[in-house]
Amino acid sequence: MKNYQTKIDHYTTLCQSNNSTWQSINPEFASRMSLQNRFKTGLDIAKYTANIMRQDMAAYDADKSQYTQSLGCWHGFTAQQMMMAVKRHQKTTKRSYVYLSGWMVAALRSEFGPLPDQSMHEKTSVASLIEEIYTFLKQADARELDHLYRELDDAKSQGQDTQEIIARIDNFETHVVPIIADIDAGFGNEEATYLLAKKMIEAGACAIQIENQVSDAKQCGHQAGKVTVPHEDFLAKINAVRYAFLELGVEEGIIVARTDSLGASLTQKIPVSKTPGDIASQYTAFLETTAIDNIDELNDGEMAIKLDGQLCKPTRLDNGLYQFKEGTEKARVILDCVTSLQSGADLLWIETEKPNVSQIAELVNSIKEQVPNAKLVYNNSPSFNWTLKFREQVYAQWQAQQKDLSHYPDPSNDPKALMSPELDNTELAREADLLVQNFQKDGAREAGIFHHLITLPTYHTAALSTDILSEGYFGELGMLAYVRDVQRQEIRREQASVKHQDLAGSNIGDTHKEYFSGENALKAGGTANTMNQF
Repeated sequence: MKNYQTKIDHYTTLCQSNNSTWQSINPEFASRMSLQNRFKTGLDIAKYTANIMRQDMAAYDADKSQYTQSLGCWHGFTAQQMMMAVKRHQKTTKRSYVYLSGWMVAALRSEFGPLPDQSMHEKTSVASLIEEIYTFLKQADARELDHLYRELDDAKSQGQDTQEIIARIDNFETHVVPIIADIDAGFGNEEATYLLAKKMIEAGACAIQIENQVSDAKQCGHQAGKVTVPHEDFLAKINAVRYAFLELGVEEGIIVARTDSLGASLTQKIPVSKTPGDIASQYTAFLETTAIDNIDELNDGEMAIKLDGQLCKPTRLDNGLYQFKEGTEKARVILDCVTSLQSGADLLWIETEKPNVSQIAELVNSIKEQVPNAKLVYNNSPSFNWTLKFREQVYAQWQAQQKDLSHYPDPSNDPKALMSPELDNTELAREADLLVQNFQKDGAREAGIFHHLITLPTYHTAALSTDILSEGYFGELGMLAYVRDVQRQEIRREQASVKHQDLAGSNIGDTHKEYFSGENALKAGGTANTMNQF
């Protein structure tokens, strides 16, 4: 942050240059307001945070323990509370980002009401949420600085030394951090992708995640029926996003290329191969086909293609989609990732069906054979049953080691038996929980995961906390449910939310009113303010 005194000197000179017309403007107050609004535009944010991400990527390349993390946020307030908590508990916001989930935009932010993750929500709601998140993060800056300014004024009024407080102002760490924003499959063709990417970047996004599904048939990565597009179509959208970054001057902008091929068995169209062995021909080779020896084997309306000198009929479903061969999933993922990185993407996202470090490492290591610095953004998805999957992993490991498992239910007889709460304090459960606890560290070290995120955590925390409060409040506990489980916890954890008036900006408003009106200011604070109880 710019030196506090330097700012004051600047505004002192500026006020003096306007003779007597600016005599009521206090240069120190003007400096404070400028510092509490460090980022004037979304593009300022995008450029600043893009550089942070680039530095973090370089740090991870040098030391795999330096991975980054984020939580998905569906409202500016949840993002604000997350970053305030990170700064309070970790003493820094470094390597902490915000993830903006298209799933949560669809489920919680659409004017149509709750929608599935199928790109049916308004595309502009994504850019609007980015702007909202940064408005709340900037407000967190303004609130914390306002507290420092009040502390400074108190010290001055008591004749105390103010250098330490000014140093904290000069070294203030912003709550504004990178957002990785989900553009789904681009919401249309490459021109539509470019236009939406521009809106997202102008709102402040420095990193845009785009997936290789068909935009008008897009499905959640953890549901069936996913349809991928040929590489040429996907690379055109990567180009569109890059052009949007360059047009707006965000030259360090990050593109996250996501592949859903591990769980996708369908494609919408067969690309045109122009030279033997090109990307189109490699994609076509994955299709499930039936050899044709005689043209009469084709029925009306059916089509044939020539593969390796053999006339073949691709498997075509009643909806016109084409089927991939079973067993090609991993090869398709690797080709997707390599071509994306070689065509301008910066980071990868591989959507998997379970959280298994070995499985992820196998894919990433194959990619690294062609692109050595390949790095992953990984979805620590709530769609995984983490408890069950890691208990299954431990059970399988112990079974292979011929360890005594007679005290545990056999998951082959009951797939969910290992979820039993009676197992929570067993050795198997403790071993599984330790694997979960270390999953991010292990994945960063062994599987090239630069960024760990949870897509939908604040969706689930809102649902859970509301259920717990509602159960007690509308039940026997009454008001005690709120006092014991919410307010008392806020006070003891020293959360800013307990003083909700201050958090919402009441004290900032009082400060500004005093700047604008002096002693005539009508302020909301004072001794009668019930917030003084806290």
